[in-house]
Amino acid sequence: MSTTISRRILLLSTAALAGAAFLGPAFADDLKITIGYQTVVEPSKVPQADGAYEKATKAAIDWRKFDSGADVIAAVASGSVDIGYVGSSPLAAAASRELPVQTIFVVGLIGPSEALIARNGAGIEKVADLAGKKVAVPFVSTTHYSLLAALKHENVDPKSVEILNLRPPEIAAAFSRGDIDAAYVWDPALGQVKTSGKVVLDSSQVAAWGAPTFDAWIVRTDFAEKNPEAVRDFVKVTGAAYAEYLVKPDAWSAASPQAAEIAKLTGAKVEEVPELLKGYVFPTLEEQASDKFLGGGTVKAIAAASAFLKEQGKVDAVLPDYSKYVTSKYVTEALASN
Repeated sequence: MSTTISRRILLLSTAALAGAAFLGPAFADDLKITIGYQTVVEPSKVPQADGAYEKATKAAIDWRKFDSGADVIAAVASGSVDIGYVGSSPLAAAASRELPVQTIFVVGLIGPSEALIARNGAGIEKVADLAGKKVAVPFVSTTHYSLLAALKHENVDPKSVEILNLRPPEIAAAFSRGDIDAAYVWDPALGQVKTSGKVVLDSSQVAAWGAPTFDAWIVRTDFAEKNPEAVRDFVKVTGAAYAEYLVKPDAWSAASPQAAEIAKLTGAKVEEVPELLKGYVFPTLEEQASDKFLGGGTVKAIAAASAFLKEQGKVDAVLPDYSKYVTSKYVTEALASN
């Protein structure tokens, strides 16, 4: 008889003696979830800091910080991350490569929270001035997508720009050294480069030009199928955080505990958190399930991003249908369980 079987018999015997109340935790396998997050300033950082996700899912959660959506996608593809935070561009790339994931929550439409910053003295006043310059961006990120979309809109040949693939912390360091002329990035690196540079444009302008971007939570399809209640509860907690912020955003002031928790997890300056939160358009849980988002609009947005990435040579092919990579199931169930 194996040691494992002997131990199970011992546990079962002990449980029987102690009573049925002990039986559940005695041999229930505790759920473990690995979640890949990024240092974006948004409301769900508060329940992350408070342990609300662990309480709701009754799971042990391993929170892993990533510098870019491309890194999150790689971790999801390897099976080392179950739920991950990504931008629309890496999400579109992942779906186009048929990675088995589902979009379960649209974090927000990106506006001023992502911007193209020119280093002081670099001679860059507008997008057209990027020709012949060194511009850093994390490849296959929302800012990479926005940069390419801006170049296209302004009729600037991407080949005339030296576009460098750097992660946000590397961008901040290279910018301070003067190694690059401009960068398209998000916070906290965005706040750091702003100290010695100026905003050329942000993602709200690029969205107005017809290339909107968004952030989202995705889940590995196999994990969701095995743990639907945990995914539902993850979505429910996230939606509750957004609802709390949207009801009274002014309460999330620089002096609030929410701002302090967000700053601690993201590295952003606490006094900048209220303004950074305004850099997104956050959908409510009810809006998540609508045609504008998970009910249809998100599928169209992923398809459009994929077509652009194909045009730019960033993905090999565009799928005829992206609906399997988006689901409103969990937001609908979260609403029903309120």
